[in-house]
Parts: sequence; C-alpha cells; structure tokens
Amino acid sequence: QVQLVESGGGLVQAGGSLRLSCAVSGSIFAINAMGWYRQAPGEQRELVATIVNDGSTNYADSVKGRFTISRDNAKNTVYLQMNNLKPEDTSVYYCATRPGTPFGSWGQGTQVTVSS
Repeated sequence: QVQLVESGGGLVQAGGSLRLSCAVSGSIFAINAMGWYRQAPGEQRELVATIVNDGSTNYADSVKGRFTISRDNAKNTVYLQMNNLKPEDTSVYYCATRPGTPFGSWGQGTQVTVSS
C-alpha cells in the first residue's frame, strides 16, 4: 500500500494562490490515475481534479480555469496549483490514487482556508 503525504495548505485571502503537493511512496507512473479531492465540514467529498500519465486532466466545474493539476513521475509527486481562490474553496484537500474507484489510497489531507 502506497503512502501519500500532502503539503502546501494554509490560510490565504480571496484572490490569492496556493500550491499543494502530494508526495507518494510508490511509483505514480505505475499507478497512472491520480487526483485531488476536497471536503468541507458537513459537505460531501468532491473530486476536484484528476490526471493520468498521458497528461490528460479533468476538473470539477467549480474549479475549471482556476486550478491546475500536474504530476512529476520522476519525483512521484502530484501538484494542485490553485489560483484566484474563493472562500468556498475552503476545505481539507486530499490526494488520492485511482480516484473514482474503490481501489485508491488517500493521504491525511491538508487544510486550505480562504478568507474573504
């Protein structure tokens, strides 16, 4: 079982930016599909972005044009660049392998708080 460790969360003002990182203990090339979820208190977990080895990406409508997911297979790291942040982006953000399937692994999450 791979281990995932997220970092880069914090407090930022609306309109600001943050870059989240997810360091994976195993080969993300072998895993292929990677993603970021988020979950705010009292809300359902939302799949924010996914990326596969060929670089294809998908985004939730709520973050399109503002967030960018990327990966560095050599470093076994996945990133989430978040620009023009809004208060409604406040959540705990989780990195996951094989998003959208029952076979994935999860990190412990990193808190992102956007103040208005």
